[in-house]
Amino acid sequence: MINHFCKWPLWECSTALVDVAMGRRPADLVVRGAQLVNVCTREILPDTDVAVVCGRIARVGDCADTIGPDTRVIDAGGRYLAPAFLDGHIHIESSMLTAGEYARAVVPHGTSGVFADPHEICNVLGLFGVRCMLDDAAGTPLKVMMTTPSCVPAVPGFEDTGAHIGPEEVRETMSWEECVGLGEMMNFPGVIYAAPETHAIVGETLRAGKTVTGHYSMPETGKGLNAYIAAGVRCCHESTREEDALAKMRMGMYALIREGSAWHDLREVIRAVTRHEVDSRYACLISDDTHPETLRGLGHLDHIVRRAIEEGCDPVTAIQMVTVNVATCFGLDHEMGSIAPSKCADMVLIDDLTACHVTDVFVNGDHVAKDGRLTAEVRPYTYPAQAVDSVKMARIGTRDLRIGAAGTRATVRVIEVIPAKVGSIERLVEMPVSGGEIKADGERDILKAAVFDRYHADGTCGMGFVSGFGIKRGALAQTVAHDAHNMLVVGSNDEDMALAVNTLIDSHGGLVAVMDGKVLGHVPLPIAGLMSDKPLDEVAGEVAALEQVWKEMGCTLPSPFMTMALIPLACLPELRLTNRGLVDCRTFNFVDLIVK
Repeated sequence: MINHFCKWPLWECSTALVDVAMGRRPADLVVRGAQLVNVCTREILPDTDVAVVCGRIARVGDCADTIGPDTRVIDAGGRYLAPAFLDGHIHIESSMLTAGEYARAVVPHGTSGVFADPHEICNVLGLFGVRCMLDDAAGTPLKVMMTTPSCVPAVPGFEDTGAHIGPEEVRETMSWEECVGLGEMMNFPGVIYAAPETHAIVGETLRAGKTVTGHYSMPETGKGLNAYIAAGVRCCHESTREEDALAKMRMGMYALIREGSAWHDLREVIRAVTRHEVDSRYACLISDDTHPETLRGLGHLDHIVRRAIEEGCDPVTAIQMVTVNVATCFGLDHEMGSIAPSKCADMVLIDDLTACHVTDVFVNGDHVAKDGRLTAEVRPYTYPAQAVDSVKMARIGTRDLRIGAAGTRATVRVIEVIPAKVGSIERLVEMPVSGGEIKADGERDILKAAVFDRYHADGTCGMGFVSGFGIKRGALAQTVAHDAHNMLVVGSNDEDMALAVNTLIDSHGGLVAVMDGKVLGHVPLPIAGLMSDKPLDEVAGEVAALEQVWKEMGCTLPSPFMTMALIPLACLPELRLTNRGLVDCRTFNFVDLIVK
């Protein structure tokens, strides 16, 4: 695949590269005296220099004769020189930051590129929103390589969204320079049962010679997984068990091992590599969804590399999983992912390999970050008014939250969330009926839940119950509600729930916590109801304050906003709630809230 993410195409600068390699021309940059982390051969080469011209690597070895009067020389002083890091699956919107601010957050931690699936903003604003995000990213040193959203909506027929993506839209984006493939194909039933539109979407990507990324969340490694891979899906980030990742790698599928703010799958899944004598070339480390306080407090891929090392992974192997393995997955290993002649000069200096402590970052040969601070310029970008005006629903009252029922007792379906996991459990619970309605029961950790269509003033609303949050009083609402990002609210009483929803309508979206008629915490996210227009530190502070409110309300979940945000995602087992109602995600059928 042609790479549009280096400073110069190789065919325009090959003569300059050869001249520097042969010592006939001075380099633009020389890094001297490094311990080279060679991800091509999984070894460390001592006392190695690297010469760079036109944003690409010209020579690896002794580069003393490539130094001219204008050459910038960086003395590595024995530090480790490794390829800069690549995140093989990320949703920038989940950081609640704009693409520009996200770049400020991750580049100093060694990340030079992300393979971003913008299906969050696409569900809200369609390709217009995707284009806005890419235009924002273009003003940063971060290489944002887009995978076209494949499932808008995530599972057709089960929810309402602000846009729709079909084969024609996918075909259009395959010609975009930023596009490297197809975003996670969550509609795996459509793939394995040969739904025509699903296969047409995948087919447009394959026709363009680009990578189809996957989302196979079923704990099944037999004929279903075989069929999914046979359709051309290249990688999957939904492994939650050692055996899932191992089976995928054995079938030639890249297992993307996830460690995000809420989904802590690495400890279990990395065992597919550490407990088995297998080649790790089909394993990658990815973040998927990362909140701003995680980026500020722990880092990005540097943090995930550290976690892999803590779980027994060899440091060089772990670095391969965020460099050459990722580049190979997307057919870009001939251009990036390693420190070798002709490759993009995307590099990091690391002073402690086990701790993966990054001191310097180079992108296209430019020194863009040092000692945890971005030194490169980020061009300001203002999102258009259409991107801010995305919450169209009318204000609600307590009558809109009533769950009516006959008799004195009712057995209802309850969605039980699982801490630090993406799955849920369906529980059947008997609840009292009072005054012709079923109410939440905070003492039993059963909250009422509602999902409102936020794109149409007269839209639908699905009602249900959730447990596992540990909250006895109050309400929580957010417009970050995967993947349709409708208005989601859970709570112990209708009054607080209505106040929470109306607060977010007034702020054009965001996250909010309410108790006893008072707003205790609020993170406005006016851009598509998903992202803030504020800097990282300010957003991280708001999110941390809201998370503290959750704790004070009784919640002990890690990154609880993310766990809550998955309640409407109808492609994850077992039970989910969308604006159209309860969905059994094992059979993909709507089910009644009241069983009897």
